[in-house]
This record gives sequence, C-alpha cells and structure tokens, in this order.
Amino acid sequence: MAIVALLTDFGTTDYYVAAMKGSILQVDPKATLVDISHDIPSQDVYHAAFVLRQVLPCFPAKTIFTCVVDPGVGTSRRILAARYSDRVILAPDNGLLTLVHRDADLQEVRTVENRRFFASTLSSTFHGRDIFAPVAGHLSKGVALDHLGPVADRIEILNLAKPVRHPDGSMTGEVQIVDRFGNLITNISVLDLSAARAGHRQLQVSVKGVVVGPLRITYGDVPPGELVALIGSSQMLEIGVNQGSAAERLGARRGDPVQVC
Repeated sequence: MAIVALLTDFGTTDYYVAAMKGSILQVDPKATLVDISHDIPSQDVYHAAFVLRQVLPCFPAKTIFTCVVDPGVGTSRRILAARYSDRVILAPDNGLLTLVHRDADLQEVRTVENRRFFASTLSSTFHGRDIFAPVAGHLSKGVALDHLGPVADRIEILNLAKPVRHPDGSMTGEVQIVDRFGNLITNISVLDLSAARAGHRQLQVSVKGVVVGPLRITYGDVPPGELVALIGSSQMLEIGVNQGSAAERLGARRGDPVQVC
C-alpha cells in the first residue's frame, strides 16, 4: 500500500482536509494517509517548503507527498509532479519545491495536465480536492508520472536570502522560520558555522542587536527563561528560550537580522 503524505495550510476546522482524504480514498481505498501538517501559516509557501525539506528523507521511498499551499489556485500557475530521491511530490509550481530541489536528487519533474486523473467536476478554488487528491490516488495505485503530463522545462524557485560572510570572519543572516515554540530558525547552516569557526573562534550570536551568547548543545544548557543559541534538528542555527518563546522575548519575526561573530 502506498503512503500518501499530506501537507497543507487548510487547518482542521473546516472540511477541506477531510474532502481531500475522501477524494484520495475514492480512487485508492487502500492508500495509507499520513498528515504531515495542516497548520502551515496561511499561504506561506516558504514555510511549507521548509517543512517539506525536513520531512522528505524521514519517509520511505515511493511515498507520495501531496502539498497544497496554493495562493494561485485557479490561475495559470502549473501543478507539478516531481520525483526526488525516489519519492514523489505533487505541488503547485510556486516555489514550494525550492528547498527539496536544492538538497535532494531530482529524477523527474512533469506538469500535471491529463484531466483523465482529475475529478469529473473542477472547482476553481479547491484544486486540493479536485486535482491533487485524485492524482495522488492514481499515483498510489501505480500510475507512472509520465502519464500525468509533459516534462517540465522549468520550475519556480523562491529567491531566498543567504547569509553574508564579512572580512573579519563574522556573519550576518536572518530569521526565516518561527516555529510553534517561538524558536527562531535562521538561514545560517551548520556548514556556515563550521566555516566561521575556523581558527577555533568562540562564536557569539546576536538577534536584532540583543546578545544571545555562545553556541550551546541543547535548551537545558541555560537556566529556564534564558535565551540560547544552538544547532537545531534542521541543522540550522536556532535561537530559543529554555521553557519559553524567543519570538515573544525578542519581538522577533521572519527577516530580522542575526549576527554571528
């Protein structure tokens, strides 16, 4: 039985997620449905791209990731079916594939155009139910990607800020994700920090001009209520508060500056 993993910004209050699941199961009643998250901030394509990048290697080969964070639903934006590292992703062509495309092995990407695999009636505002879900059901039953449409000649890639290295060895990055605990996940990777540590420098981290301190191993390395900088499970520099919220403490949000020196 194929695994179909769902990632949306639909929440769980309305009927949208259940309708998607029902549409998949109408096509393939044996599909195994797994919820990644339905709490992506509304229309936040980058947040969805980040979550998808983190979970992709955790699932077995042949998993079908069905990702619907789709501000352009009903417009001329394309829907893509892509195979990365032996896993299939259905996603709108709006940059949602950016981080997977950067880090995983691309094997095939096609535009989803064959209406044979869509619902018989299409809503212009709910392609998750009427296109993504039935296509996922057909893929879980073994339909090959080349049946869905032609090879895509391009995909949309988000223009992401990169950390900047300064001549003195310091580095400037920014907050890119605020998770539900209020942790600030930055765009500075463990590899960036390894380069900055050349010469056995003791790195100090600041956010919005507020000194957080040196890199620690885990949240409990500082007393409760204190700020802490560490490498999180995403392998990115992260700023948190032991048993608290760094976002609340610092009034921080996406795009705020982070200094490493």
